[in-house]
Formats: sequence, C-alpha cells, structure tokens
Amino acid sequence: MIKKELITIYKEFNSEAEFSEKDRELIKKAKDSALNAYAPYSEFKVGASLILNNGKIFAGNNQENAAYPSGLCAERVAVFYANAQYPDIAVSTMAICAINKNGLLKTPVTPCGACRQVLLETELRFNFPIKLILIGSNKLIVLDSITHLMPLHFKKDYLEE
Repeated sequence: MIKKELITIYKEFNSEAEFSEKDRELIKKAKDSALNAYAPYSEFKVGASLILNNGKIFAGNNQENAAYPSGLCAERVAVFYANAQYPDIAVSTMAICAINKNGLLKTPVTPCGACRQVLLETELRFNFPIKLILIGSNKLIVLDSITHLMPLHFKKDYLEE
C-alpha cells in the first residue's frame, strides 16, 4: 500500500477591496444575479457571473422547479449561456455567491458536484484554468483552477481507454 495526500490550494481574502476592478465587477454582478434567482421552494438564491477571455461578461442564477431535478444551478446557467454565445472563447474567471432569507451567506458557498464537473470540463475544453471567486460576507476564497476543487476528477481520457 502507498499512502498519498491531496492538497487543495486556495487564497482567502477579508475584503472585496483587495480585488481588481474587473473582479469587483464580477462580484457585484454575482450578487445582483443572486437577487434575481427563482428559488421559491428553497429560498436559497445563488448568483454566478463570469468573464470570457474576450472581455464579455455573463451572469446566471439558480432556477428552481417544483419537480426539483428539473431546476438548474447558477454556475451552469452562466457557463452554458456564455458558451452558447461564444463557443470558442474560454472562461477566465467566475464569481459565485449565495443569499438566503438572512442575506449573503457568511461563508462562501462552493459549486455542487454537477457544477464542478461542468466547470472542469469547460476548463479542460479550452485548456485554460478558470479562476473561481467564492463570495461570503465574512471572507472571500479564490481558487486558481477548478482542479483544486476536484483533484481526482473524471476525465474524458477514461472514455478513450
């Protein structure tokens, strides 16, 4: 037996003021998008915004449905919308936040497993790391690549073996 260790690397910030103007714009758009989410069942509103390498910005929010599996997460709404408009342009950065009945969550929310896989596929598709900004009222977390969330991820290579 060989014992191995996986390490997740991320940066933690106390304030949005520590970010570039462009990143602050994405943070604001994610918050604004969360406010417009359709979440009448869970009252858990998620907003995501992203910037493509061509400078275009897109936002998305979660869209619930009474038949729960029919809804869609904010991250996938934003990525799919951006990719539908610009199928050959990589995502550079994505910001994500969640709001409940008490306001912006104190701790940053991370993408669900399905969204992680879609974000990873997007990153691998363009061979370009996606910087992820996770927004909370008490702190913000930045990962330089989706692979830091999924070190043992499912790869298309498995389909080709």
